[in-house]
Amino acid sequence: MNPLNHVAIIMDGNGRWGLKHKKSRNAGHKAGLNSVEKIIRASIKNNIKYLTLFAFSTENWKRPKKEINYLFNLLEIFLKNKINDLHKKNIKLKIIGIKNFSSKLNKLLIFSENKTKTNKKLQINLALNYGSKSELMNAFKQLQKTKKNLNEKNFIKYLQTRNIPDPDILIRTGNTHRLSNFLLWQIAYAEIFFVKKLWPDFNEKDYNKIIKKFKSIKRNFGNV
Repeated sequence: MNPLNHVAIIMDGNGRWGLKHKKSRNAGHKAGLNSVEKIIRASIKNNIKYLTLFAFSTENWKRPKKEINYLFNLLEIFLKNKINDLHKKNIKLKIIGIKNFSSKLNKLLIFSENKTKTNKKLQINLALNYGSKSELMNAFKQLQKTKKNLNEKNFIKYLQTRNIPDPDILIRTGNTHRLSNFLLWQIAYAEIFFVKKLWPDFNEKDYNKIIKKFKSIKRNFGNV
């Protein structure tokens, strides 16, 4: 049975769900928060130590300004209402990506990270303004500046996920079969599961089914 330490998720399909059910993309983003809470609870039940959620990519800035503002407002409300609860549950929050938002949101993100930094039950890595290609380029540039040898051990020290184990599983909802510039280095040996359901419809039963399947897979890592 394979040990499971880290799950990464591309939470795709919120906008389509909102248009289908409420005729509003923003309604889908709001509904998606319910799935986030369900998956956090299920991760704790399954003793998973790291959960990485792709919330906003560097490419998402191309979306309509009203939708972007709604997303960030939703995030602010979520953190203000839930950060104390996350802290009480011994959950750590870490932001990966570039904190290039409003000063208000930046302060809230930093506050949330600092408040929960010593927690051990589960670490949630929230990918905000994150793009894997820019992460890799920046890591390479930073390593070059140090004059250290260019090797894998030195390189990963400059990734935004340094000190975080690589994902064992990558899940993408929304019936889309691509990686969308997410953790391209880190998922080299992850088992990838593409799910037809839109993110707001993804539930604990779906999650547990994937976990069960993962644990039964024979993982060779290049061996036989």
